[in-house]
Amino acid sequence: MTEFLSLAGKKGLVVGVANENSIAWSCARHFHQLGADLAMTYVNDKALKWVEPLAKRVDADPFLPCDVREPGQLEAVFAELEQRWGKVDFLLHSIAFAPLEDLHGRVVDSSQGGFMQAMDVSCHSFIRMARLAEPLMADGGALLTVSFYGSEKVVDDYNLMGPVKAALESSVRYMAAELGPQHIRVHALSPGPLQTRAASGIARFDEMMERTRKRAPQAQLADIDDVGAMAAFLVSDRAKTLTGNITYIDAGYHVIG
Repeated sequence: MTEFLSLAGKKGLVVGVANENSIAWSCARHFHQLGADLAMTYVNDKALKWVEPLAKRVDADPFLPCDVREPGQLEAVFAELEQRWGKVDFLLHSIAFAPLEDLHGRVVDSSQGGFMQAMDVSCHSFIRMARLAEPLMADGGALLTVSFYGSEKVVDDYNLMGPVKAALESSVRYMAAELGPQHIRVHALSPGPLQTRAASGIARFDEMMERTRKRAPQAQLADIDDVGAMAAFLVSDRAKTLTGNITYIDAGYHVIG
């Protein structure tokens, strides 16, 4: 694996690690194993005790606070990266949020404020990261985010996050076109349902996982290591001509519909 793939000499930012079950944590481990230098963020002081030990395990430095809802925090992260590294080769955006009252209700009943907050944190923050990363990717780079099949088909109980993730995936395609001339590649990872902290907010999530497992062609679910391995490939030079893709990591579930 290491002979085929190497991230030695590359520098990447990982945003969205919450604990050991995070998709972002699996990605960070795979990036680190292949030789990348990493920066990581944590959302607030409450999360710090869970995320800091993980950051140490992958030698993440700098390790910075970043709540995209707080003015200036995201900009401060990129300012530090510019000062410390002078460049960024890749980044992973793995954050999403919707108020529970909106997430658990019908889309047609969602509040304007809840919808706007979900869109800002889950989608527009990725656009902001791309804008801040662009001047640090003079030699090209890769931008990754995380989506879900509920973006294109109705998935029971996914609710408000469906249209939000649809916007995220559309943004991936538009940014891939806009940033392609600078050799900056943009992708969305689309795993099947995974038991992560973010997923715990979705009603009847265990039922969703079981339905998916039964219907997937491989009769199984992907796990976070599968996602991390794909992320490492996509940010590597082996994937230099791939961009604008929604990459499914779901044991084939997306072909069933």
